[in-house]
Amino acid sequence: MDYIKAFVVGGLICVIGQILIDRTKLTPARVMVSYVTAGVLLGAVGLYGPLAEFAGAGATTPLSGFGWAMAEGVRRAVDEQGLLGALTGGISAGAAGISAALCAGLLAALFSRPGPK
Repeated sequence: MDYIKAFVVGGLICVIGQILIDRTKLTPARVMVSYVTAGVLLGAVGLYGPLAEFAGAGATTPLSGFGWAMAEGVRRAVDEQGLLGALTGGISAGAAGISAALCAGLLAALFSRPGPK
């Protein structure tokens, strides 16, 4: 059942993004920034945490989950370290995801051949 919940919630998040790209004049980059911002805002009002608990990877894997995770990292770091945590918390919370993306990009660059455009 966890897989179904993750699939449905993650799929709905992706469908909303695709509709925004197809039906509006928003560029994919603006939609991605909007998703990160929405994750932060939904986390601030206490809505994204329960969604992430319900859907698991379906809510934490999309970009909105990245924004929520970074905001939660900042909140925790500020509670522990004070104002300095506002500068370090987001980096600490997002470090694993950013590192994984960099490593995957490096591997893709090493094992693929660029073609003419």
